[in-house]
Amino acid sequence: MLALKAEGVKTIFGYPGGAIMPVYDALYDYTRGEKKAFDHILVRHEQAAAHAAEGYARVSGNVGVALVTSGPGATNTLTGVADAMMDSTPIVVIAGQVPIGALGTDAFQEVDLVGVAQPISKWSYQIRHAEDIAWAVSRAFYIARSGRPGPVVLDFPKNAQTEEVDFLPCEVKFVRSYVAYPKLNDEAVKRAAELINGAKKPLALVGQGVELGHAQEELKAFLEKADIPAGRTMLGLSALPSNHSLNVGMLGMHGNYAVNLKEQECDVLIAIGMRFSDRVTGNLKTYARQAKVIHLDIDPSEIDKNVKTDVAVIADCKESLPAITRLLNEARHQEWRDSFLPLNEKELSQVITPAIHPTDGPLLMGEVVNVVAEATKGEAVLVTDVGQNQLFATRYFKYHRQRSICTSGGLGTMGYGMPAAIGATFAAQGRTVVCFMGDGGFQMCIEELGTIMEQQAPVKMILLNNNYLGNVRQWQDMFWQRRKSFTRMLNPCYELIAQGYHIPYEAVTDRASLAQAVEKMLCTDGPYILECAILEEDNVLPMTPPGMNVDDMMLKVEV
Repeated sequence: MLALKAEGVKTIFGYPGGAIMPVYDALYDYTRGEKKAFDHILVRHEQAAAHAAEGYARVSGNVGVALVTSGPGATNTLTGVADAMMDSTPIVVIAGQVPIGALGTDAFQEVDLVGVAQPISKWSYQIRHAEDIAWAVSRAFYIARSGRPGPVVLDFPKNAQTEEVDFLPCEVKFVRSYVAYPKLNDEAVKRAAELINGAKKPLALVGQGVELGHAQEELKAFLEKADIPAGRTMLGLSALPSNHSLNVGMLGMHGNYAVNLKEQECDVLIAIGMRFSDRVTGNLKTYARQAKVIHLDIDPSEIDKNVKTDVAVIADCKESLPAITRLLNEARHQEWRDSFLPLNEKELSQVITPAIHPTDGPLLMGEVVNVVAEATKGEAVLVTDVGQNQLFATRYFKYHRQRSICTSGGLGTMGYGMPAAIGATFAAQGRTVVCFMGDGGFQMCIEELGTIMEQQAPVKMILLNNNYLGNVRQWQDMFWQRRKSFTRMLNPCYELIAQGYHIPYEAVTDRASLAQAVEKMLCTDGPYILECAILEEDNVLPMTPPGMNVDDMMLKVEV
């Protein structure tokens, strides 16, 4: 407990069990009375502990902590660990383990956690003796939060939990062979600035690395000086305000039409804290072949991994962005920026307006998201599950504040939304947290309604219910001859479920009552479930079909 306290931990998400009981016994004194140092949030499933820690970390910028027992308790967290690794989220999972004398005997609830976690974490380590606790915890937090953040797993055998030693504070600031912050190369900075100064059609691709590096202001100064339009990845959406004049939309398979097409036309492509995911690039063989590529990233392993780079600036973007900005000429690219406008208008008329302002028929996901976005005025934290709900929500929500989006990007984990939203409420106290979920993802984490009930966590849950696993259904319709193989859902009565958990609930089936229902949800203290009956075959558009060129975006479904 003292080691966690030394790291500034305030909130722990966990679930007790036999192999972690000594730690929980010590935690008892630190969660009440004069010694209180932590809030412990009892989740209902260990996977939720990891996702809640992720939500807390993503919104707060601090390391999230999950505390679980051995065996299935530990393995249940591994989806969250893998999710955090893909999305560069700093969490520390502390899991109980059988005593070291019983290791290798197939003891009750024994699993080789270090071995299992190694490929999907930044570091996994077994604390075999109490004298190593302070060092291991400090090292774990240093690795989790430094450089490119990520998850760390500590395996904690029971004997080390019960041994008694004097607490000697330890602060790890260096790990041999681990270079958290690469030294900025001045020559690379100069070459990058020269390419940008010579560009006629520059385009920036902004990723989550900008927010992880706390470089939002540095990004704006960079873009504004050289007048560079910027697209944002899904995880980087709140790195640049939605209403910024240089924001040209979301990148990727279901991103905005203009910015995706313009990737194939720009002469200099500047990637900032993003990894060129396949969902952004489409067919790599044809992606941005005409452009000189500048890649700013803190992680050298990302350079040339997917897209060949002409200039690599390997450093923290909070350092590299201002270094390049100092060498930039004041520029204006009005003609280039204006060339986005006809494409924006095409998407607006053919996709956006029909999606958010329909005139008849059942409710659409886009219009529900839009009503919530307008009501929250860009100030809320958006949390999503995975699927169509995620894609509609990220497309149509508005972001005016930093660290305002929390979603599973790289791993695409259904069931992520509700527990991540719980974590977000503890990180963003005073801000509204809205969580969009489909009926599939909602049921994957439905047990966490118990956590929300107990904590009265003020999660505003918007259930977009179309009675389908909607994203898979859309792909089946578009690419699998409409053969809807096991994607239709027989759903429970969510009103009765809400009643069972004593959570306020309302159902909306028509657009005439939507705005009023959203306002009621937002004005109600504590948690709330708003179920919206959605058109069953609502589709997310535009869309770049998998494996196709990034500019082969479809504005309508072709079946």
